[in-house]
Order: sequence, then structure tokens, then C-alpha cells
Amino acid sequence: YPVFAVSIALQVAGRLRVGVVLNPLLGDVYAARQGGGATLNGHTRRVTDVQALDRAFLATGFGYDVSTEPDPERNNLGPFSRFIVRAQAVRRAGSAALAIAKVGVGRTDGFWELGLHAWDMAAAMLIVEEGGGRITNSRGGPVELTARELVASNGRIHEAMLGVLAARDGSTAGAADGGRPRAAMPSESGDPPPPESMRRYVMGF
Repeated sequence: YPVFAVSIALQVAGRLRVGVVLNPLLGDVYAARQGGGATLNGHTRRVTDVQALDRAFLATGFGYDVSTEPDPERNNLGPFSRFIVRAQAVRRAGSAALAIAKVGVGRTDGFWELGLHAWDMAAAMLIVEEGGGRITNSRGGPVELTARELVASNGRIHEAMLGVLAARDGSTAGAADGGRPRAAMPSESGDPPPPESMRRYVMGF
């Protein structure tokens, strides 16, 4: 199964300076240095210009505790179920380092995952940034390598991705990408949402 990687980053005084992610079987080398841009096999690459989540090709992953963690928000099954109906496609290939790096060179449009380690993220984070993309935690704040979570995107769909991550049980699903109306909200014509959605919405208060 040719989806694994060697991932190496150099951090100096808290700043990522160099990052390299290598897929040894396919020979793909994703690399970046601070201020020097992102490259794929030596060629300069950039993030995609996809503007809407429903046109986006996303990637994610699941931790080894997916079968023992009961909270669907923590084991990623909750976010996955929301993204799978909002994005054009979602893939889970198995290597977080490769999946994140692909965002930085324009092979995919976005990535999210919980339960990551520094060696999963560090090198690929710099590749995304140098490729013109955006990285945050799931709440839109700065990424800490010890916090074990990451959202990476081309920047254009980032707010929409954060909205989906925040929409637990679909009760506050955002429309930041100009997509569907929010769940559990009245329609434009004033029609009420389904009763079960209203109950979930009121309980959220």
C-alpha cells in the first residue's frame, strides 16, 4: 500500500524553517523552506483556487482509537459525516503528512484531523503555508504542535470548513461557502424546520 511517508522538519526558536515530506515508493518529494515557497519534485507549486466547499476535494484521517472513543466529535466520525455531504469528495488515504502536504502543492483543497502528532504535521504545515494556504486549529486559532489537531486549506474554503467542524449534530451548519441554508433554521419563505431539528436547536441553547 504505497501511502506512507518520511516527514522531517526543522524548527528554530519556535518557527518552522524547513519541511520535507517524501513518499519513497512513488518518489514524490514535497518540500518548503520559510520564505522560499513550496515545491513538488523540485517544481514550484501553489494551493488551488477552489472557492466553494461543494467543489472541494478534501482529505482526513482517523486515529487508532476510533473504535474505542465514544464521542463522534473526538473520533472524527461526526465531522466526517458532515463533510461527506458538503464537499465534492473526501478521501482517507492513511498518511497525514502526505495528505497535508498535498494541500500545499494543489493536489487537494483541504484537510482536517484530530489526534495528530508533531511528526504528522510540522513539515507539511510549512509546505501549506509556503504554498499560499492557511492552517489553523479547529476553532480558527494558531496551531500548536502539541495540540494534536489541524485544519489546512487553500485559504478560500477555510471558513466554510471551520463552520462544518463547529456544526455538531448539524444544528448550526454554516453556509459560509454560499451553500445550503443552515440546519434547524427557518427557510427563506418562513417554513419551520423539521420538529426533531427544532428540538436539537433549542437544546443547544
